[in-house]
Amino acid sequence: MNEMNRLKEFAEILQPYSINPYYVEDYGKLKKVYSNKGTFALKWIDAHEGIDFIRHVHDLYQRGYNRIVPIYPAMDGRYGILSGQKLYYLMPWLPNDIKEGLDNRNLQMVRELARLHTLSAREVKVGKDMRQDHYDKMVAQYDKNQEFLDGFVEQCEKKVYMSPVELQFCLYYNEISQALRFSKEKLETWKEESKDLEKARMVITHGKLSPEHFIYNETGQGYFINFEQSGYGSPTHDLLPFMSRMLETQPRRSEEAVEWVTHYFKYFPLKSDEKLLFYSYLSHPLQITKVAEAYFYRRGPRNEFRFSRKLLKEYWHLKNTEYVVMRLTEIDRMQQAAKEGAQ
Repeated sequence: MNEMNRLKEFAEILQPYSINPYYVEDYGKLKKVYSNKGTFALKWIDAHEGIDFIRHVHDLYQRGYNRIVPIYPAMDGRYGILSGQKLYYLMPWLPNDIKEGLDNRNLQMVRELARLHTLSAREVKVGKDMRQDHYDKMVAQYDKNQEFLDGFVEQCEKKVYMSPVELQFCLYYNEISQALRFSKEKLETWKEESKDLEKARMVITHGKLSPEHFIYNETGQGYFINFEQSGYGSPTHDLLPFMSRMLETQPRRSEEAVEWVTHYFKYFPLKSDEKLLFYSYLSHPLQITKVAEAYFYRRGPRNEFRFSRKLLKEYWHLKNTEYVVMRLTEIDRMQQAAKEGAQ
C-alpha cells in the first residue's frame, strides 16, 4: 500500500471525528496521527473483542479518577470505528518524556494503581459456599502438584543413571516442596480467618499492568493506557502478574520489588484475608511444576538442554519470589509487633 492509499484509508476511519490526517506514523497497533486538529493516538483492537472496557474507563472518570488517557467519542457518539476486522478508537497523543525528578516511574505507577483501586473499590457478597468451593479447588490443585513432585522424584531416585534434567529436578525438589507447603499454609490460614466473612472487596483492575502502559503528559503527570483487559476483580489480579513478570530475572534479592509492593500497600492496604491469598498465590511454584510435568509426560525424545534451561529459569523465578515473600512477611511481623508494643 503506497502512502497516498494508506492516508486515504485512515482519513476514512477518522472522518467520523471530523479529523483530516496529514501524516500517520506506525507503532504497531498504535498509530500517531498528525492532523488539522493536532496530534492523536489511534489504536486498533480485534473487532471480536469489543469495547466493553470503555465502560470501565467512564466508570473511573465518574468516580473522580482521571489518570487514564481519555478516549474520544466520534461526532455521532461512537467510541469505536469499525474497519474490516479492526475496531479503532482515538486518544490524545502524550509525549511520554521523563521530566527531571521523575526517574522512578514504577513507584508512581503503583501509587496511581492504588488510587485507582481505592476509588473503584466496592464490596460484593461472597457466601461461605463460594469460599469453601474455592478452598477445595485450590487444595486439590496443591495436593495434585505435591503428588506429582513426590512421584517424579521417587522415580528419578530409583534410576542408576539419571538424565541431566532428572538430576536437576532432584536438586530442586525440596525447595519446590517447601514453597508449595508455604503456599498451602497461607491458603489454610485464609480459610480460617475468612470463614465468617460475608463480603469480599472488588476493584476495577487494569488487567495488563506494566511500566510500558504508564505514560506521561507534557507536565510530567502519569496516565494509564491499554485498558482493553480491564474488569472487576480482586486487587491482586493486577499485582500478581505484574510481580511475576518483575521477578523473571537471574537470581537477585529484589529490594526494588519489595519497595514497589510496600509502596502500593501504603496507599491501598490489603485486608488480612486479601494479603493471605496474595502470599499464597505469589509463592505457589506452579510454573516450575508445569515444566517438570511437561518433561515427565513428554512422549518420544526429550531435548535435555531446552528443558534444563526452562527448569533453571523457573528455579531462579522461584528463588526471587521466595525472597520477596519472606521480606514482605517479615515486614508484616515487624509492623504487628510495633502495633502491639504501642498498645
